[in-house]
Amino acid sequence: MKKIRLLTPGPTPVPERLSLRMAQPIVHHRSPEFEQVFARVREGLQWLFQTKEDVIQFASSGTGAMEAAFTNFLRKGDTVIVIDGGKFGERWAKFAKAYGVKAVTLKCAWGSPVDPAAVEKALEDNPEAKGVFVQANESSTGVAHPIQALAKVAQKSPAILVVDAISALGAFDLPFDAWGIDVMVSACHKALGLPPGISFLAANARAWKLNETADLPRFYFDLRRERESQRKNQTAWTPAISIVEGLDESLKMFREEGLVACFARHERLAQGARAGMKALGLELYSKAPSAAMTTVVAPAGVDSEKLVKHLFSRYGIKLVGGQDEAKGKIFRIAHLGYFDDFDMLIVVGAIERGLADLGARIELGKGLAAAQTAMAEASRKAG
Repeated sequence: MKKIRLLTPGPTPVPERLSLRMAQPIVHHRSPEFEQVFARVREGLQWLFQTKEDVIQFASSGTGAMEAAFTNFLRKGDTVIVIDGGKFGERWAKFAKAYGVKAVTLKCAWGSPVDPAAVEKALEDNPEAKGVFVQANESSTGVAHPIQALAKVAQKSPAILVVDAISALGAFDLPFDAWGIDVMVSACHKALGLPPGISFLAANARAWKLNETADLPRFYFDLRRERESQRKNQTAWTPAISIVEGLDESLKMFREEGLVACFARHERLAQGARAGMKALGLELYSKAPSAAMTTVVAPAGVDSEKLVKHLFSRYGIKLVGGQDEAKGKIFRIAHLGYFDDFDMLIVVGAIERGLADLGARIELGKGLAAAQTAMAEASRKAG
């Protein structure tokens, strides 16, 4: 018997509690019963985003919210600064090309975060820029960009800071109001532990001011229309009803754990994964590792794609490899969402076995011991 364990950066495992909630008989989305659920979810998302602003929901994948974050605040011919440090940073530039917006692209070496000083210089060189577009966690590389510093930079200019927090929200701290983030998007199938189907967008007053003059085409992803509907605990179009129910339950789980404890858990799992890989003599790929995932350089002589396939076929452990220039060179361990210390011990142990199977010179148990020690120490310090 082989048990499947999903450790990818999205979708992530769905807790049984959420599955049972979503399996309940469906209700009509224009009924008072659904309005009550939707009202709780709206308030819960504000709590999770740490904001007093409306958090607007769409029945879409995260890319839908990214597109909404682009089309609702810009005009054709506008200039934007795009942080490109991986596959998802590239997506912002693709939106710009699709909608006739000029993208000034700041390329980061894969595995490296953007330098806030470089963003400040780009804004000085392009004073007409309307926005800075970046990922909180670039999930193709495992890099956490310095969002708080970037928000301070953007606040000195007319440009809004637009943050893709799809694989970051709920995994590490991104206080929307306190940091002065202008627009932030996310989705339900990452740290929130749900099947794909709902995306989110929060915007502040600076962003809504730009919305007044934005002229890029939009229909389904019209923020103003959705905000008006959702303030009445309705949606402009048919929502993902069962997933909204699951989201209500997921947000309850977050409240039960508490944000501080949740972020500490993700950081503890990250420390365990990193310690385990380093103990095996492996190098971390990210120079600014995210608490959402750990990216690892495969040892010499081992193709990371072969390792990923072997781990799944032999042991049921589903990781992901690298993309584009990192393909065959790295593998990615996700630890955002419904994971605990012992999930990390399982994956570290499986990687040890898998590497040994493929002929790598590693000492079985060394990674496990280091991971166990790192997480135990993090727990001790947290009290």
